[in-house]
Amino acid sequence: MNLVGLLYVLALAACAVAALAATAVPARWRPLLTGLGTAGAGALAAGAGVLAMTGQTWSAWIPELLPLAGVRLALDPLGGLFVAVTGAVAVCTAVYGIGYAAHGLDGRVFQATVPLFVAALLLVPAAASVSTLLLAWELMALTSLLLMLAEHRRRPAVGQAGLWYAVMTHLGLVTILVGLGAFAAGAGGESFEQLRAAALSPVTRDVVFVATFTGFASKAGIVPLHVWLPRAHPEAPSHVSALMSAAMVNMGVYGIARVGFDLMPGGPAWWWLLVLAAGAISALFGILQATVASDLKRLLGYSTTENMGLVLIGLGAAGFFAAVQAPALAGLAMAAALLHVVNHAGFKTLLFLAAGSVLHATGTRDLDALGGLRTRMPYTTMLFAVGALCASALPPGNAFVSEWLLLQSLIHALPASGVTGAVTMPLAVGVIALSAGLAVATFVKAFGVGFLARPRSPEAEGASESPPTMLAGMALAAVACVVLALAPTVVVPAMSAAAGAPAAVTGELTLRLAGVPGAISPLLITLALVAVVVGLLALVRAVSQRRAARLWDCGAGPMTARMEYTATSFAEPLQRVFDDVLAPESDVDVTPVKESAYLVEAVQFHARVPDRIEHRVYVPIIAAAGVAGRAARRLATGSVHRYLAYGFYALVGVLIVMVVTR
Repeated sequence: MNLVGLLYVLALAACAVAALAATAVPARWRPLLTGLGTAGAGALAAGAGVLAMTGQTWSAWIPELLPLAGVRLALDPLGGLFVAVTGAVAVCTAVYGIGYAAHGLDGRVFQATVPLFVAALLLVPAAASVSTLLLAWELMALTSLLLMLAEHRRRPAVGQAGLWYAVMTHLGLVTILVGLGAFAAGAGGESFEQLRAAALSPVTRDVVFVATFTGFASKAGIVPLHVWLPRAHPEAPSHVSALMSAAMVNMGVYGIARVGFDLMPGGPAWWWLLVLAAGAISALFGILQATVASDLKRLLGYSTTENMGLVLIGLGAAGFFAAVQAPALAGLAMAAALLHVVNHAGFKTLLFLAAGSVLHATGTRDLDALGGLRTRMPYTTMLFAVGALCASALPPGNAFVSEWLLLQSLIHALPASGVTGAVTMPLAVGVIALSAGLAVATFVKAFGVGFLARPRSPEAEGASESPPTMLAGMALAAVACVVLALAPTVVVPAMSAAAGAPAAVTGELTLRLAGVPGAISPLLITLALVAVVVGLLALVRAVSQRRAARLWDCGAGPMTARMEYTATSFAEPLQRVFDDVLAPESDVDVTPVKESAYLVEAVQFHARVPDRIEHRVYVPIIAAAGVAGRAARRLATGSVHRYLAYGFYALVGVLIVMVVTR
């Protein structure tokens, strides 16, 4: 066993020890020991993943652990990337969870399930056979479901969100099972080595790709399979939300990349146009819903859908360029997509942990009820500001680098991509530009309304700063974001290695594109921005009069919190622009005085922006399933003779089909 395997096995062992400790130690020490054990496992996994990305591979086969097939594990550069990202996210969330457990989450079951969830996340990208992957995938789904339901006794919405998540994740598992089952049947074996060597017919390849893409896209929160994500992520405990949004959804991206680029390379161009289209729709729909959301964690959940959409645009573009024989552009797009996975993991971990800090201090996620947290929670405010800047894709944020690389791959698509690329890639550029602009508006709203101005509720008025361990977890994520923003040259070459492609970017201080013209230096841009801001502040201070005076208030007296913009009012102009897409709903209830029909006692205005896809697609399906279920009750009369007849008719039908189709 080499160093990669040793670190990886030690990470899994640390998860097991942390889970056992959670069941044995007293409640007083349980969060501390579990958190430290999980953080240690994450650090070991991050080390194993980084080493695997440098080319130090590892594999193992344990035939006794799983009947018939055994367990096959392997770490290559692609799997190492996702193991490293998961380990880094686990370190931040585990440290944060030590203090967050005081929120009533110090029970044995919850504390033991957290390291098991991390172990499942580490097993998925290391699986080297179909059965091992499906087993790890199901373990990931079950442990995340248990963690998400931790607070179901406090809020009824948690149970409903858990039902949506359980149904969607298992439907996704079924489609993955169908695709990989057909793949294994055609290959004559289920190990990844046998799958790579398989010679499948074009129809079988298409079926395998579409089925697996559907299942993996569901886990990544891609539209229209995203409906579980904005429900589950807000209701889960905040450090679990961070694990789900920054690590678990990445497994959907990993599955698409593993099947499409490794197990079945050389797919037709329409595969990747499908991926690109799904990514573009998800990016736009997700950021539009985030723009009008007033629930802070729901906003971040829809932001995850947007960012996973951007990643899929990169994957789709990479596959399309490879299909049209443009390897330089394919490598650049793939590197940009994988870099955005890393960047998104960094800033989304920070944002969800900061949102949890706000929830821990105020008890509410409603941006309309927050405000004034800058003076009451200064460290959380500063850390959320870092995450918001990074998520806005503005320099010097880390998302700016990966989105710039993605745009460069799309802009240089002509003439190598032909007529199809000439039509598709400019549309993708427009989607990325529009989503970036809306992301700026979204996080300006979240930060400005939630943290600045005056508090708009007693809960916000009485907020206090979070415990040191929670701040430490956020600080670790913030440091990672800053490093990724200022020194992307440290990690970008590893993205090309993880994709198994030639280096798409070179340079130490300046990123220079390989094969196409383009260069950027994030560090120099940041220094220039800092110099400009410092210069402007010095100029304003020099020319301004040092005399304090109250702002002109038109004679109305000092401004109150009711005069401030809320999240709803801030987003209202954008909501009007995209009215036809969002389809907002509003209602006015007027209560007249009993003695008179002309005098009004109260007026209530209700406005909401529902998920249009959920409303138009899933509500009719659920209603139809309910009708079918009620009708099916007539078949269950309790008669044994009728049940035997059902079996007989089913057997006869199967035999007839077999005779006809042979």
